Amino acid sequence: MKILVPVKRVIDYNVKVRVKADHSDVDLSNVKMALNPFCEIAVEEAIRLKEAGTATEVVVVSIGPKAVQEQIRAALALGADRGIHIEAESGSEPLSVAKLLAKVVAEEQPDLVLLGKQAIDADNNQTGQMLAALTGMGQGTFASAVKVEGDEILVTREVDGGLQTIGLKLPAVITTDLRLNEPRYASLPNIMKAKRKPLEVKTPAELGVELRVHTQLLKVEPPVARKGGCKVASVAELVDKLKNEAKVI
Repeated sequence: MKILVPVKRVIDYNVKVRVKADHSDVDLSNVKMALNPFCEIAVEEAIRLKEAGTATEVVVVSIGPKAVQEQIRAALALGADRGIHIEAESGSEPLSVAKLLAKVVAEEQPDLVLLGKQAIDADNNQTGQMLAALTGMGQGTFASAVKVEGDEILVTREVDGGLQTIGLKLPAVITTDLRLNEPRYASLPNIMKAKRKPLEVKTPAELGVELRVHTQLLKVEPPVARKGGCKVASVAELVDKLKNEAKVI
């Protein structure tokens, strides 16, 4: 089994995001970037399937400027076998990303595509579903457990009413949720080995995809700062503040 894992470069989730002075976008200057946490979970699951003997190869693919090779190498250090970098402008829309990934799927012919359910920068939660539609594969979204049984894969997914388990025929597309696993840390020897693992660079033109812009970012605003709380001496005082100051009762 070959597993393809698309990953994305995002601002490290420990970093406080800053908005540019003109409110045109998020300020990325001198900001630490990292592997999207949901993508990291997908990489971990693919590696676990390989360690269990279910998968034979894990291929990581990322789309963006040359800087995304840092995140591809990070995934290789975790245990992926090789990487593919599609060199394109940063901020590609989900549909464009899905079209590029569909071309990679056609070339690589993976049995399984594992990707994070969303990226923490735009929170679109669209690429996995679009990729499944473009490739005609079955899809299992928000996976909290994955089990391969022959040519079928069982996906336990989180829904509003609890947990739902579905069976998918391979090849399939699965998007990962937070509770699927806990990613490992890369060891120093594996980080050194990752530098020698193959990394192929492609362009959208080579894949026959024209990147088009369908949406326009108008303005970015930071969230409204929360006011400090206060302590109350009694339940009666709490009720009074909720009624007369907060006006919620």
